[in-house]
Amino acid sequence: MYSKFQLLNKYIRYKLQASNGKGHGVHSPFVFEFIQEVLNDDRTYYCYQQIERLRERLKYDDRMLTIEDFGAGSRVNSHYQRSVSSIAKSALKQKKFSQLLFRMVNHYHPETILELGTSLGITTSYLAAADNNAKVITMEGASAVAAVARKNFESLQLNNIHIEEGNFDLTLDQVLQSLPAIDFAFVDGNHRRDPTIAYYHKLLPKTNDQSILIFDDVHWSREMEEAWEYIKAQPEVTLSIDLFFIGIIFFRKENKIKQDFTVRF
Repeated sequence: MYSKFQLLNKYIRYKLQASNGKGHGVHSPFVFEFIQEVLNDDRTYYCYQQIERLRERLKYDDRMLTIEDFGAGSRVNSHYQRSVSSIAKSALKQKKFSQLLFRMVNHYHPETILELGTSLGITTSYLAAADNNAKVITMEGASAVAAVARKNFESLQLNNIHIEEGNFDLTLDQVLQSLPAIDFAFVDGNHRRDPTIAYYHKLLPKTNDQSILIFDDVHWSREMEEAWEYIKAQPEVTLSIDLFFIGIIFFRKENKIKQDFTVRF
């Protein structure tokens, strides 16, 4: 993991080098549309306030949870205590990016959505609220955290979410076997190079040319940057968009030449 100072320096370089967030000078019609209609969509959608009120309540929730710490393989190495509030303050995806994921689902209408890393379910709620007809499968290793997320989904009256509990090493293959395809995936499960690359290769057979894969914290560490560069370079990836805190890849066939974009957001 990079230090705060290293991360700040990288972020400053990203802001200086990235394409402006208006789409000017972007020669891909698809990316231009993404920037104009999704990235820069500043409307306040119907569920934003409701989900953000829930986020604020979680920040002051002092319940203590027992968290399983998964090591190599499928065994639980140890347990530790953590409050809901500490998870809400440090582990939840920022509002800015959670709402971007909402807009992506709202715009592209994927039928099957997979999330690796439920946490307290804020991002999951945005994904599910964006399209009631979408099927959202979210995976969480810690059962106590999954239980809180499940209650949050009930409070928001979201009925299109299935939570799969357990270590990803054991559950992911089974989940993928049950799905005919993956139209949209958000990978926030393990911030290390080899597991991230492994997740990509497991997801790949279920993708199609309209699928969208999003990887969280692609500049969080040297390992994650290596994983991101590896994934971008895969021959089936035709387009990537780097927003610093997340990386987005596409497999669209109309992109005859592979293109990698870094866009200010």
